[in-house]
Amino acid sequence: MLPLPGDDEVLHALARRRDGGGRADGHRIALVVSGGGMRGVYAGGMAHALDDAGLGDCFDVVYGSSAGAYIGGALLLGDGRGAAHIFFEDMACRAFIDPRRLGTRRPMVSLDHLLGHILTVAKPLVWERLVGSPLRVVATAADDLTGHVLEPRSAPEWRLALRATAAIPVLAGPAVRLHGRRWIDGSVAEPLPVQRALRDGATHVLALLNRTLPELRAADPGAGPARWARALDRLAPGLGAMAQESARHGPSLAVLDDAGHPSRDGAHLLAVLPTDDVGVRGLTVDAARVERAARVGYASMQAALSRADGTAPGRPDRGRTGSVGSGP
Repeated sequence: MLPLPGDDEVLHALARRRDGGGRADGHRIALVVSGGGMRGVYAGGMAHALDDAGLGDCFDVVYGSSAGAYIGGALLLGDGRGAAHIFFEDMACRAFIDPRRLGTRRPMVSLDHLLGHILTVAKPLVWERLVGSPLRVVATAADDLTGHVLEPRSAPEWRLALRATAAIPVLAGPAVRLHGRRWIDGSVAEPLPVQRALRDGATHVLALLNRTLPELRAADPGAGPARWARALDRLAPGLGAMAQESARHGPSLAVLDDAGHPSRDGAHLLAVLPTDDVGVRGLTVDAARVERAARVGYASMQAALSRADGTAPGRPDRGRTGSVGSGP
């Protein structure tokens, strides 16, 4: 199977900035982080590797939907390690994901636990530091299922934005109201906002994906919603699209898989994919399996950095114990 056509100049440009070149290079370098619930652990591992390579603060803008928004925020705040470890240390548990709650009419996925405990106590986000940051949180408008970048202006609004981009009726709670509209999970409309980054003028785009190449290419971009997905949409708008998530990657895959795609228009684009599928899905709570996926993500990014000569300095993992990047 042929790989996705990518351009290592994205990594070279990041390395030049890290090594003292500064940002007066005329580039607009974007990071795009895929969502997908617990699948986000692959991208979390990649973010950890980027941070360990000293590249975490070299991006001009970071786009994320759902779990990708948290990963992007953690990286921008200097906690790439937390972007990976949060999945197997804090999220892979019944307090966060429990199918039995559906029988009690409570959401299977507890965003209250995520925002009220995990992101407040276990791995707290400094919400104030996100104000004015280059993080772009993508959410889906509940009325017409179109994707939009939210514009939170305060720490409380940032909390609402992170809830909005992960909210799915029935599965993860009701739509979130912010700035006069109701929002649900950003992955419904834009699971990988590559085209948005290009439309916004990015000259270089690094995309972190949570699916292997065979998984991505198995989806039929032209296929309409399956019958069972349409039934879920009748239950809650957007729920069927969220469940049939593989087909939603079609438009992004078309850009990633064609070096001459008009959307690229001369931009440098590189996608990093997991090199192995260890069986983590959107609602996986097997902590050992989730940790293996984080290691796969870390190794996948390390391989890309090593391939692009000069971008991987081989730094130790800053003396942290138990790190994904420190080996088995």
